[in-house]
Amino acid sequence: MPAADVQSPPKAELPIVRLRHWGRWVSAVVILALLAGLGVLLAQAKIQYDTVPDFLWYRVMAVGLLNTVLLAVISQAVAIVIGIVVALMRRSANPVARVVAAVYVWLFRGLPVLLQILLWFNLALVFEFISIPLPFGGYLVHEPTNVVISAFVAALLGLALNESAYMAEIVRAGLNSVDKGQTEAAKSIGMSPAMTLRRVVLPQAMRVIIPPTGNDFINMLKGTSMASVIGVTELIHAANNISSNNLLVMETLLAAAIWYMVVVTVASIGQHYLERAFGAADRAGAASGPWSRVGRALRAMPLRRA
Repeated sequence: MPAADVQSPPKAELPIVRLRHWGRWVSAVVILALLAGLGVLLAQAKIQYDTVPDFLWYRVMAVGLLNTVLLAVISQAVAIVIGIVVALMRRSANPVARVVAAVYVWLFRGLPVLLQILLWFNLALVFEFISIPLPFGGYLVHEPTNVVISAFVAALLGLALNESAYMAEIVRAGLNSVDKGQTEAAKSIGMSPAMTLRRVVLPQAMRVIIPPTGNDFINMLKGTSMASVIGVTELIHAANNISSNNLLVMETLLAAAIWYMVVVTVASIGQHYLERAFGAADRAGAASGPWSRVGRALRAMPLRRA
């Protein structure tokens, strides 16, 4: 009998066995048990939870919230401006500018923020007056240091200068992420260095710069709490003022924590939409961005034969 006519015995179908993820179930049970235990502990804690919403709307708490947001926004804005300047100095062909920028980053990034705030707050101990002389006599500014450098200004300087050192590195990393061919292409069609930076390099670098900048701003919102050490009425200082009268320390701190979570959540949402906007602009830039115009201009240039 030919081998082709021999019928092989039917194969038994293998049963389908579902993969059981026992680890997932065990970890889920453990997490839920820990959360339940934490809920029980918080329920048994000696905290008057019903008073927390009232503290949210105290006038001193509102002032603390306003100062926290103002201090964070102004400090971050100043830090971004200084950081861009320092980053450009670090990329400069001038060796003096590069060294000064590197020392600036090394100094303000190395010192603790609280120490910088305290140094600015106590500047009047070493300089009695802050003066700006005029060329032909007299002063443009001649004021006592403790008047010019108030607690709010000292906190602003400490936070902004420390953050500017980090912003300088963030901006420098973003600029370095842009391919050098983009700059060379812009130069080849006659763009000036300033125009190249504004229309070619920065739009592409922003998608690298924005995420860490958003994270730093959120950190700045929380870092303003260090200003309470020198008497700035921000959220922590406001909570301490309230608790010094009613002795409800945990309740007032929980109210401050709620406001911190609110402002951080708003900042996180803003960061998300900003990143998405620049991501969309980056995707559209493949067809209509300024760097695509550079490429089209190069392709339109006539080629010369040797």
